[in-house]
Amino acid sequence: MSLKETITAEVKNAMRAKDSARLGTLRFLQAAIKQKEVDDRRELSDAEVIAIIEKQIKQRKESVAAYEQAGRAETAEQEKAEIAVLQEFLPKAADPAEIEAAIAAAIEAAAAAGAQGPAMMGKVMATLKQSLAGRADMSQVSQLVKAKLSS
Repeated sequence: MSLKETITAEVKNAMRAKDSARLGTLRFLQAAIKQKEVDDRRELSDAEVIAIIEKQIKQRKESVAAYEQAGRAETAEQEKAEIAVLQEFLPKAADPAEIEAAIAAAIEAAAAAGAQGPAMMGKVMATLKQSLAGRADMSQVSQLVKAKLSS
């Protein structure tokens, strides 16, 4: 069962359970997926659906920060609930040891390919984006890579 089919099944389950908050989040996600498919005129892969989910989560995290800063705690909680629903569809998060190992392997591969300086960072992040997509916060991974490359 593809990720898109899983999301569709969860929409039906939310409808049956009359869980309007969950249903709204899932429908919003389905709309984002459908929009991307219409724009690209093709069926999306699971990896592309994961990228859309990650983008949705990032947007909601930014909204939570803005709402909390504005003193709108109730709206921030609603956004946090939506984040929790979206995170159900991401693959299991990578543990710190796995992330460290992936970074070390990517740096070795980039060095073997002859990359240096800023190009090294680009090659390492491109490799990591494929191997850790949906399983790690790429901004944190980027900071770890910068630290490793500068030392």
